This record gives sequence, structure tokens and C-alpha cells, in this order.
Amino acid sequence: MSVKIRLQRHGSKGKPFFHIVVADARARRDGRFIEKLGTYNPITNPATIDLNVDSAVKWLNNGAQPTDTARAILSYKGALYKKHLQGGVAKGAFDEAEAEKRFAAWVEAKDAKVQGKVEGLSTAKADAKKAALDAEAKVNQARIDAAAKAEADAKAAEEAANAPAEEVATEEAATEEPTAEAEGTEETQA
Repeated sequence: MSVKIRLQRHGSKGKPFFHIVVADARARRDGRFIEKLGTYNPITNPATIDLNVDSAVKWLNNGAQPTDTARAILSYKGALYKKHLQGGVAKGAFDEAEAEKRFAAWVEAKDAKVQGKVEGLSTAKADAKKAALDAEAKVNQARIDAAAKAEADAKAAEEAANAPAEEVATEEAATEEPTAEAEGTEETQA
């Protein structure tokens, strides 16, 4: 019986969620399995992976073959590295304590890298939100300025329309008065 470490798909359409399982190669994709090693959620950024590394290493040592995606997940979580270190211990290159020390250092570095990505994503999101708010404030200020300018132009045009009418009326009144006086003087002269 050939044993595979593979993913079982769960979740709804468009929202996948996977269980990482050890199963017989002949079993259906979402069918029977021997042992559940963990979960994988690709929706989150970065992807959320919960894996029992020791159990995965035990199955790898027993000959279970991971699929391509499962191999990438095992590598990401350090199961393949831990298997490699256990091979070094078996060959006598270093002792078990040294292997655990190296694995702990690797896990710490990996966690720091993942945490850096999470912080980078949160700062990028905050920066994008701030930039959007600044752009919106600029647009709103431009709209307010345009409305104020249009109102000022309308007021100036109204004043300009009223001012010549008043000036024309005063000019007509001024021109009519001298003609009345001129007519009165002409009548007296005749």
C-alpha cells in the first residue's frame, strides 16, 4: 500500500480550506485517511498553516510520499528540514541536542520573517488608507473651492448686471434734467 501526504479540500466554492492528511494513494481525494496532520488556509495573507511537524516527520521517515503542494507546505513549516537533521544525527554528524538547536534557530528565523511580512502588509494597508483619505480630502477641498469660486463669480456677475443698470438709470436721469432745463430756457427765449 502506497501512502501519500496530501490535501483534502473543504470549505465552500471560492473559499477553500484544506486538511493535510496521510492517506492511501488509492483513496478518494476527500475520502478516507489514516491521520490528519494539520490544516492549510490559503485565503489569509500570509496563508495560515497549522501542522504537527513531529507526526509529519514520522510519516516521512516511514516512507509516505508528499504531493507537490504538500511538499511545499512541509518545507515551509520545516518538516523536511527536521527530517534532514535527523538523517545527520543517524549518520553521526552531530548529536540530537545540536539538531534541536539548529531546528529551533531555523523556526525562530522563519517566524521572524513571517511576522515581518505581516507587519509590512499592515503598514502598507495603513499607508494606502491614509493616501486614499488624503486624496479624498484634496478632492473635497477642490470641490469646495470650485463652489466658492462659482458663487463669487455669480455674485460678481449679478453685481455687474445691477451696477450698469443703475449707472444707466442715473445717466439717463442726468441727461433728462438738462434737456428739461434747456427746453425751459428755449421756451422763455421764444
